Amino acid sequence: MTEKILILDFGSQYTQLIARAVRECNVYCEIVPYHKPVVFDEYLKGIILSGSPFSVNDDNAPMVDVELLAKRLPVLGICYGAQLTAKQFGGRVEKSEKREYGRATLHKKISDVLLEDVSEKSQVWMSHGDSILELPKRFEVLATTDSIPVAAFRCKDVESIIPIYGLQFHPEVYHSTEGKKILKNFLVEICGCSADWTPASFVQETVEALKKQIGTRKVIMGLSGGVDSTVAATLIHKAIGKNLFGIFVDNGVLRKDEFQQVLDSYNKIGLNVKGVDAREHFYTKLAGKSNPEEKRKIIGGTFIDVFDSEAHKIEGVEMLGQGTIYPDVIESISVHGPSVTIKSHHNVGGLPETMKLDLVEPLRFLFKDEVRRVGTELGIPAELLNRHPFPGPGLAIRILGEVTEEKVDLLQRADAIFINGLKEHNLYDKVWQAGAILLPVQSVGVMGDERTYEYTLALRAVTSVDGMTADWAHLPYEFLAHISNEIINKVRGINRVVYDISSKPPATIEWE
Repeated sequence: MTEKILILDFGSQYTQLIARAVRECNVYCEIVPYHKPVVFDEYLKGIILSGSPFSVNDDNAPMVDVELLAKRLPVLGICYGAQLTAKQFGGRVEKSEKREYGRATLHKKISDVLLEDVSEKSQVWMSHGDSILELPKRFEVLATTDSIPVAAFRCKDVESIIPIYGLQFHPEVYHSTEGKKILKNFLVEICGCSADWTPASFVQETVEALKKQIGTRKVIMGLSGGVDSTVAATLIHKAIGKNLFGIFVDNGVLRKDEFQQVLDSYNKIGLNVKGVDAREHFYTKLAGKSNPEEKRKIIGGTFIDVFDSEAHKIEGVEMLGQGTIYPDVIESISVHGPSVTIKSHHNVGGLPETMKLDLVEPLRFLFKDEVRRVGTELGIPAELLNRHPFPGPGLAIRILGEVTEEKVDLLQRADAIFINGLKEHNLYDKVWQAGAILLPVQSVGVMGDERTYEYTLALRAVTSVDGMTADWAHLPYEFLAHISNEIINKVRGINRVVYDISSKPPATIEWE
């Protein structure tokens, strides 16, 4: 088992950033709702209390007994967590005269290990509506800013009790320039973490855990060619070898040549994967359907039918592998009530209960960037690890209106020109996601002496960190002109190309 830090979540928009910052210090951590009982064991080294949209003075403010926690482990309160700590020990927290949001300058008052090696006048990031006006009797100020009297504090009795610290600012965000240093001081110097949680250690521990969890049982897994399912399958394969049975379904709306390319890649890394050509089956189900949500349900439901049919051809399967990652888990847990069911991976979501399979989810506590690092450690080829995200319903939601085999062929060829062009011009890794959208719009054009009346194609490329927000990618005009020319000249049926310059929000990344 790995030593860990627990982050008690009070509903802050920054909670995931705290977890990412802690893990960047090579310390494993987990996010749990504040109301979930804390399990104290030999591996738990400290507790971080997150921020919150609530005020500690609200009648329905989320609460934990900070003193009870601090009797067992070091505690660090961040923003709301700091205010809650101060209030529970007898301090005074009041609404600020104005909401403090943005950059501030830290002024250290006394020397302490938490702020060791942090510069005088270090920049920090504020985001709070309340301020700590008076600290409890046993506490003292470590730092202030120009606008607030308590920016960082500690309990004076650090020699006689477990350490308690509070930060009014957010050390986890990019704008707190030395925030990671402060967090590392808490993790290593105060909690005593060894900071040895690395991709290599994760692989070793996970493979051993999978061997114990699975034993000699057979595992089936629906693969998509995406990063998450590929890394999850490789970990499971490393633990149980040929007892993992992968199924990769061609639903007819993959990218051009993707089915064979992905199968070849899986074969190279030694995975036991069966490719299933179900294109005609999907096309039949999609015939005449133009509503986006209906298309999504048909793709998902038909996948389940095909997957279920293939699964029954393998005798003795008892477990189902999934590429669930930590954001999926976190998003499905409410900090204001009991945990709800973890949402299923989009490729195998809603599988029939009659399958009665136990879940195997080796990545359920990793973020996307960590999954890629683990994949690199496992030796998975870069072309698989660095693939752009691709929607579960595939090109079906990039063909606006009815999906036909002819339209899929048209879009596949145009999309391939765009994606290959990004790679050839060293732009592929500079965008987070890219693709082409076939519009249900035809317009007049002229090619040679002929008048044409053909489809319009939209190109979409965005930059993002996690897909929650995205900006349109500022691709060079020369590149866009080149790609437009290539598509119109080589793909008969398209005579006009446009570029989508909408950001998310308000637009979404996909059009449907």
